[in-house]
Amino acid sequence: MRLDHVSYVASHDQISDVVNRIGTQIGTAFVDGGIHPKFGTRNFTAPLLNGQYIEIVCPLDHPATDATPFGQAVKKKADEGGGWMAWILASSDIDTLENGLNKKAVEGLRKKPNGQTLQWKQIGVTDMLDDARKPFYVQWLSNEHPSMDGLPHSKLAEIVINGEKSDEITKILENLTLDVNLTFISLPDLEVGIKEIIFEFDKKLISIN
Repeated sequence: MRLDHVSYVASHDQISDVVNRIGTQIGTAFVDGGIHPKFGTRNFTAPLLNGQYIEIVCPLDHPATDATPFGQAVKKKADEGGGWMAWILASSDIDTLENGLNKKAVEGLRKKPNGQTLQWKQIGVTDMLDDARKPFYVQWLSNEHPSMDGLPHSKLAEIVINGEKSDEITKILENLTLDVNLTFISLPDLEVGIKEIIFEFDKKLISIN
């Protein structure tokens, strides 16, 4: 497995401002990723070096938002003011993950404004909802990948997570090819989860929280 992308939540009213702000910080234009009809969300994505990408996602006023774990997670984070929600790992064997997590993967899709449809399976969102330190997982079914949309200028350098590194996360990391630093800190006054993500752009480190 490898790190696939990182996910930042904004409200529906604020997503345009967040896209412009973060796009300027990492020197990379976001593209409209379209709507996730199964999840009641929509996103914008920007490519990163090393075949990764950043997603900015918002909840929609749609029944699926409350009916699906991903929609619930996005809505909960938006209601809390937004920010980093998750780090997401790409797997080529999601069947093994289903057995290990004792649950079924959910199929996702979104149709981009250019008509192209992206499809994938994802699993572990409910675990991430229960413990914001944890990643969730995707397996891409489409040949296209969001890291191909546009020209990347930045790369992920470090993910800083508030909360102690649990034995379960240590086990996850044993089977992971992680080409960024993953740092765990303990700040009791902050909620558990991603505190900041550091990007490298134009030979400088850019912290976004």
